[in-house]
Amino acid sequence: MKQLIDRLAETHSLTQEEWYELLTCYNKKTAAYAAEKARKTAQLRFGNNIYIRGLIEFTNICKNDCYYCGLRASNAKCRRYRLTPEDILSCCQNGYRLGFRTFVLQGGEDPGFSDETLCNVVQTIKQAYPDCAVTLSVGERPRRVYEDFKKAGADRYLLRHETADDDHYRQLHPESLSPAVRKQCIYDLKELGFQVGTGFLVGSPFQKAEHICADLLFIQHLMPQMIGIGPFIPHQDTPFAGEPAGSLELTLFLISLLRLLHPNALIPATTAIGTLQEGGREQAILCGANVVMPNLSPSDHRKDYSLYNNKLTDGAEAAESRDALDARLNAIGYRTVTDRGDYQSR
Repeated sequence: MKQLIDRLAETHSLTQEEWYELLTCYNKKTAAYAAEKARKTAQLRFGNNIYIRGLIEFTNICKNDCYYCGLRASNAKCRRYRLTPEDILSCCQNGYRLGFRTFVLQGGEDPGFSDETLCNVVQTIKQAYPDCAVTLSVGERPRRVYEDFKKAGADRYLLRHETADDDHYRQLHPESLSPAVRKQCIYDLKELGFQVGTGFLVGSPFQKAEHICADLLFIQHLMPQMIGIGPFIPHQDTPFAGEPAGSLELTLFLISLLRLLHPNALIPATTAIGTLQEGGREQAILCGANVVMPNLSPSDHRKDYSLYNNKLTDGAEAAESRDALDARLNAIGYRTVTDRGDYQSR
């Protein structure tokens, strides 16, 4: 197993059979070896720097009905909200004061928040804070809309593919959503010059090792600038309410493998990892992650953006608590930096 990990670190690719062997035969010693190698790889490229992104969850209204998501259109118990452009700009103003130089505008696919309005918001942010990056995470759009977002000044776009296996995708989504469309959106974004982020759920219902192999091969082919993975965590108001959560151990192992696959990638220690286990975010960083995304959204709406049960919204997860975040990272030998943290292909 160590030989496979060494090969991955050297060649940054594996065959489908090799990925499958890693996923089905690894143990704690293998995971520890991969984590150490991934940590050294990340430190070689980024030092002890952890990039921070200010997350603004500006709408929890979504037209889609994904079976795993608490924001799904059929969830009548979700308390819906939509920030105004002025609200979003206020979040950015607060974030800039706190030292954030990347703003991530994330939301459901909300028909009531027009693409034109979002373009105007992006343009205003870039004019007010020209030294900052703007990342969008607003789902599937026609290519021409992505072009408009780029012209408005958006730098990055996050669109997790969730699962690269078509049959598995259909088990997680209604018929109205297509795995081919999802992937095409990701290819369009990359062709248009965005710094692109994708990723997948670990331990989602019906997931098999073969599905994760497909995810890793998809990322190996795409080589996105950002890779975000997190454990599946059920939400009580979805069809998957009774399903078990994904494995933290497997998630951390996969972060290590992704770091070795793509040494220059920006890999977040996601909120879901911290939600699943206290200290999970720090463990992810020690496995090769190099990004954290504290929440800049208005405090009275943070709990309403409920993708899954018990999502963290306070403590070190809150943007206002950067001192607490810094203290936690300092304790493991890392520090946050006030920097756009752009992808470097070196």
